[in-house]
Amino acid sequence: MITGGAGFIGSHVVRRFLKKYPNYFIVNVDKLTYAGNLANIKDVCTLPNYQFERVDIVDAQAIQAIFKKYNITDVIHLAAESHVDRSIEGPMDFVMTNVVGTVNLLQAAKDSWSGDLQNHVFHHVSTDEVYGSLGEDGLFTEKTPYDPRSPYSASKAASDHFIKAFYHTYGLPIKLSNCSNNYGSHHFPEKLIPLMIHNIQHNKPLPVYGKGENIRDWLWVEDHASAIDAIFHHGRMGESYNVGGLNEWTNIELVKHLCSLMDQKLGRPKGESEKLITFVQDRAGHDKRYAIDASKLEEELGWTPSISFEEGLSKTVDWYLENEAWVNQVTSGAYQAYYENMYGSK
Repeated sequence: MITGGAGFIGSHVVRRFLKKYPNYFIVNVDKLTYAGNLANIKDVCTLPNYQFERVDIVDAQAIQAIFKKYNITDVIHLAAESHVDRSIEGPMDFVMTNVVGTVNLLQAAKDSWSGDLQNHVFHHVSTDEVYGSLGEDGLFTEKTPYDPRSPYSASKAASDHFIKAFYHTYGLPIKLSNCSNNYGSHHFPEKLIPLMIHNIQHNKPLPVYGKGENIRDWLWVEDHASAIDAIFHHGRMGESYNVGGLNEWTNIELVKHLCSLMDQKLGRPKGESEKLITFVQDRAGHDKRYAIDASKLEEELGWTPSISFEEGLSKTVDWYLENEAWVNQVTSGAYQAYYENMYGSK
């Protein structure tokens, strides 16, 4: 079972596992919220080792039924509410999906695998935001104390604690990974990079929080999928692994680089798109800096990012420019109303 397999990161994991492991039967469980889209996996949805189930992980009975129907042997859990701005507007959705939904999956796995815990894996995919905010120096390691600052990161921290509790209390075979910001194809356009690409292309304002000085570590989504693959198959049971891209950029540096890249690709005069940058009121509880120490993952499993940020960003821009139909499909009226609410009146 791969939860959230119609979402951004999940769709890349589903695609990788279906193609790389044709002997695996993959059950994709997704509620299909605004960020989940079956168009993300239309290229693999007809493969014989694939089945989709539209289910909300908050529905405990439905999750139990899927475990029984398919005799689920392993879980990669990615389904989550993940946008910080949305968590500030409505935290209860994050509590229900990220906390209650995760516990429902854990309980179903425990019930289904009881008496035979040695031959299963429950891999929970989490975020570096559970660690809080860094100063100018230092990196998040697997031993960094949790210090979440937003309803989103608090809900993910709670889910991580339940994952570890089920390992220590019941012996459930869990693995946990915490990843930095992802970028790449099929990313819902509320997140920074696809939002900026879309707005630059259509000459719309580029909303940047505060002065754009917040620092993030960026990882190409396909490299994250390869890390999940490595941890799922070879990571040690009960362990946490940090996954990072070794790419620290301030938001304003990133947006300016995107402007320059898009000017080249769209044939615009140099500096033209930078004129679209608009600074907006900073987000409440906005973490200053995230940065990941992924040395444990590299030393134990030999994983490192496969491409540079500049190369990955260029590939990402090309994909969005070549897939306008996908962008138009997912940017529905509901999304536009949300966008206006979040950014239009600042």
